[in-house]
Amino acid sequence: MTKILACIDASAYAASVCDLAAWASKRLDLPVELLHVVQRKDAVAERHDLSGAIGLGARTDLLEELTKLEEADARLQVERGRILLATMAERLQADGAKAISPLHRHGGIVETILERESDARVIVIGKRGASHEFASDHIGSKIERVVRASAKPVLIASRAVAEPQSVILAYDGSKAADRALERVANSPLFDGLPVHVVTIGPDDEKHHKLLDNAGATLAGGRSVELTVVQGKPEDAIAEVVGKTPDALLVMGAYGHSPLRTLIVGSTTTTLIRTVHVPVLLVR
Repeated sequence: MTKILACIDASAYAASVCDLAAWASKRLDLPVELLHVVQRKDAVAERHDLSGAIGLGARTDLLEELTKLEEADARLQVERGRILLATMAERLQADGAKAISPLHRHGGIVETILERESDARVIVIGKRGASHEFASDHIGSKIERVVRASAKPVLIASRAVAEPQSVILAYDGSKAADRALERVANSPLFDGLPVHVVTIGPDDEKHHKLLDNAGATLAGGRSVELTVVQGKPEDAIAEVVGKTPDALLVMGAYGHSPLRTLIVGSTTTTLIRTVHVPVLLVR
């Protein structure tokens, strides 16, 4: 059965993930799978084991103690996950989400998301995880890995979200942007929402033709605004977002290779990091 895959952890973003997942669930009439993953840890590595520097007998006793600590920590993580899932499932239900299926897994976060995404319409995930939730100049370390590896659209939750009242589509005519445009035009997720299409570049015939084509695709009774903005893409788009209350930013994701992104940076990553609204990334 097709679903919304909502991925939560113990960070402050869990509530925002659930609010957006409930919004998507109601608009798409789909159930929500609520996923929490506990990453496997090596107790020795986690506690910076120095047993090699002491005698054999003491080392054996220490490893036994570390094993017991690891087992106790695993039980604690399971209990924390159970409480988190129950609390967030209640929030989803209160928000009006359809059928909710909590799922608690151990393993790699990215690998588990990819395993569970096959029948997902959209993946919802927080901008930052529990270990980086207060690092305002970063995005979570798993975000780019999920987006690059996933075949599904990824909806990234900001710390505080309101139900989206409008859509800003960052459009450059690329293949990923065309897929984002098609999704905005045809998905029930965006029914009735005004759309502001923004392209970056000179105010010339080429860019107006690009916008006109996008406007034609979106035609069909909805409110559509078309704008050419000059400047750095991340700055110009962020400025439009900042002037639009309760917006949802939609854009094609990661148009360059991971290596080129490492060298010159990424507009996608910069926008996720700097805007304070949900961002839907379409590959």
